[in-house]
Amino acid sequence: METVGAVAGAVPATGLRERRKRLTRDALVRSSLELFATRGYEGTTVDDITAAVDVSQRTFFRYFASKEEVALHVPRLAESLVVDAVRARPPGEPPLDVLRRALWESWDGINEVVEQVVPLELHLQVYRVIESTPALLAAHLRRAAELEDRLARVIADREGIDPDTDPRPRILVAAFSGVVRVAEHSWSTGDDAGLAALRELTTAYLDQLGPALAGNWHGV
Repeated sequence: METVGAVAGAVPATGLRERRKRLTRDALVRSSLELFATRGYEGTTVDDITAAVDVSQRTFFRYFASKEEVALHVPRLAESLVVDAVRARPPGEPPLDVLRRALWESWDGINEVVEQVVPLELHLQVYRVIESTPALLAAHLRRAAELEDRLARVIADREGIDPDTDPRPRILVAAFSGVVRVAEHSWSTGDDAGLAALRELTTAYLDQLGPALAGNWHGV
């Protein structure tokens, strides 16, 4: 007699378990972000989140250590795409071009990763919550610093230098990341919450990186 797993088209038990786990995790993320967007981060409790998904606190903490972790879950999913895109750039490309082109190449992929978990509009709303919530903003900046370190090491490896003795990779990545954060902040406080507006603003601000660092500001 055939077992269930041997039936043509049947999903192995381990595959079903992983799918259920992913669906539960994604439901916790989506409900959390919806509550953060409507009630605010401080106004939302873990009990509120678990009630919305109809699971226990134990289940929540099986997936996430805190509200902070679930709030920043989606940005963390996207980070590896940027790092992988930097690694994949052709050898010999100038480091600043590597960062810029890797960002634009991974842009659509990041959007796809986000939309697999939550609607893009909700993700953008929660970004504004992060910017306006001190505890979340501090966590977001810590996460950004960790990403900068990863990117600096990738750039240093591409260039064959030691980032612990040569400061250039860290200086470059810090400047690049700073410009992106300034663009994100300007976008988050502006009137247009669309993704196209964020990309346009980021492009315009990155175009100013060279002139801002080395140009003569007088008379411009």
